[in-house]
Amino acid sequence: MAKLTDVDSLQKAFEGCRGVFHTSAFTDPAGLSGYTKSMAEIEVNVTENVMEACARTPTIKKCVFTSSLSACVWQDIAQSDLSLLLTMLPGLWYALGKMRAEKTAWRIANERGLKLTTICPALITGPEFCHKNPTATIAYLKVDVKKVAEAHACVFKAMDNNASGRYICFDNVIDSQSEAEKLAKEIGMPKEKICRDATNNCLHRFELSNDKLCRLMSRPLRCWSEF
Repeated sequence: MAKLTDVDSLQKAFEGCRGVFHTSAFTDPAGLSGYTKSMAEIEVNVTENVMEACARTPTIKKCVFTSSLSACVWQDIAQSDLSLLLTMLPGLWYALGKMRAEKTAWRIANERGLKLTTICPALITGPEFCHKNPTATIAYLKVDVKKVAEAHACVFKAMDNNASGRYICFDNVIDSQSEAEKLAKEIGMPKEKICRDATNNCLHRFELSNDKLCRLMSRPLRCWSEF
């Protein structure tokens, strides 16, 4: 079994492979609250090792990297705003770790000529899945674990043609208080982590769409929101 901390070990495991799905990530039994700065740094280092091993393996031509929808909300945030957000909401280390890991993957892929795509899934749901992995991404968007697996296979195959870049993956929008409370109960997470106070001031606006992935797979959904 390959060690994620050892590039040589990973390269040996990859020998003869045509592609790699990098899905390895921390899961926190307590949800976002337990994901720390050190965990984010480890995740970045592991991603660097996996991508370097891919680049060193002659048979590997492409890689699909599993990121997170949380990584998509960090666009154009100034360092001062970032420091403030992390002070106010320590759980955002998960999102920051995912974003930095994805950036690392893109840097190495561009430097080493490796074909890369990234998939950013929402809160992954499925039979007993959330009870084992309750770490949320953006809580009002969710996706079935089977859809995530299908997305990886679909994108990997499409990379032989012109598939590239980042693919946002969600198939259900939670757009009411009652649905949010139901989701919190289903995944065993305190509803306060999902149901935000509507009177809070929003720091940033963002728009997320799964149009790009749906052009490969199914009907698109669109979501606008604030945080």
